[in-house]
Amino acid sequence: MKILILVFLVGICRVTTVTHSLKYFYVASSQVPNFPEVVVVGMVDDVQIIHYDSNTRTAVPKQDWMKKVIDDDPEYFKRSSNIFMGQEQTFKDNIERLKQRFNKCGGVHIYQVMYGCEWDDEMNEVKGYRQYGYDGEDFISLDLNTETWIAPKQQAFITKQKWDNNKARTAYLKDYHTRICPKWLKKYVNYGRRSLMRKDLPSVSLLQKTPSSPVTCHATGFYPDRADLFWRKDGEELYEDVDKGEILPNHDGTFQMSVDLKISSIAAEDWKKYDCVFQMSGVKDDIITKLDKSVIRTNQGKPSDMTIPIISATALILIALGGFIFHRRQAKCPPCSLDITSTNFEQINSD
Repeated sequence: MKILILVFLVGICRVTTVTHSLKYFYVASSQVPNFPEVVVVGMVDDVQIIHYDSNTRTAVPKQDWMKKVIDDDPEYFKRSSNIFMGQEQTFKDNIERLKQRFNKCGGVHIYQVMYGCEWDDEMNEVKGYRQYGYDGEDFISLDLNTETWIAPKQQAFITKQKWDNNKARTAYLKDYHTRICPKWLKKYVNYGRRSLMRKDLPSVSLLQKTPSSPVTCHATGFYPDRADLFWRKDGEELYEDVDKGEILPNHDGTFQMSVDLKISSIAAEDWKKYDCVFQMSGVKDDIITKLDKSVIRTNQGKPSDMTIPIISATALILIALGGFIFHRRQAKCPPCSLDITSTNFEQINSD
C-alpha cells in the first residue's frame, strides 16, 4: 500500500458491515516554505480529530465532540502536545539521515509515518498497520502477522535488520496496533457516534464543457465517504470509456466525487440506456441520474454555469496523503551509512 497515494481517501463501497478506522499521520518536511517542519494529524473514520504542528506546538481538537475526552482525561491534550513536541527533533534528525542515505541533500524532502487500526464493529475484528515513507515512496512497513519489517528499498535494509532484531519494540507495536489502538478507536467512535454515524446524501449534477466533451457526473455534499459513483448502461456498470475521480473533501466536512463518460461514440438514440448511479454504504436506495441532454449543465455560452466546486484539501492533508511529489534537481551528499536510530516514538494513546 503506497503511503503517498493512499491511503485514506478510499471509499468502502456496496458493503453492509461498518468498519471504523483510527489513523495518525506524522509528516516532517525540509525546505518547504511557509509550512511547519513537523505536522501531526489524527483521524477517525477519515474525519480529522486532532492537529499539531511545530509552529503552534499545541495539540488541538478538530471536532467539537473530541472535547468530551477532557471529561474522562483532563490532561489528554496537554499530554498529547508534550508527546508530539518531544518527537520533533527525532523527525528532523531522521530527514537528515535519510538525505545521507539516499545521497540527496538539496531541495524539498518529506518524511512520513502512517499508523493506526481498523475495527469491524459487526465481526469485532481488528487489524493494524504501520508504514514509513520518504519523498513520495514507501520506505519500510511492519508486517504484524510475521512480526517482521518489510523494506522495499535497498536504503531501508539497514533499518530492517536493526528493527527485526528489536523483538521487544516489535512486540510493543503489535500490542499497540491490536489492543491499545482499537480500544481508543472504540472510545472515539462512542464520543462522536452521532456525528460519525450520520448519513448525508449528495446533490448530483451532470456537467459538460462542450457538446463533444465527456459528460461528468458530479456528486457533492455526501457523508461519510464510504460511497461509490459510477456510470452504467442497461443496468450494467461501465468500465470502458469512463474516468473515475477520487473522493475529495469539501470545506464543510462532507465529500465530493466525479466520474466522466465519453459520449463521442454514443448514438443519440442510445442515451436513454445510460445513467449515473450514486451508492452509499448503509443506504438502501441508490440515487440514479439519467443521461439526458436537457439536464446537463454546460459552459457553452454561459461560463458561470459550469462551476464544479472542487474544494482542494488543506496543505496539511495534501502532504499527509501524499500531495507533495517533487521533481527537482537535488544536490548530492557525500556517501555514508548513517542509520535511523530513533523512530520508536511514543504512541499518543498508549496507556
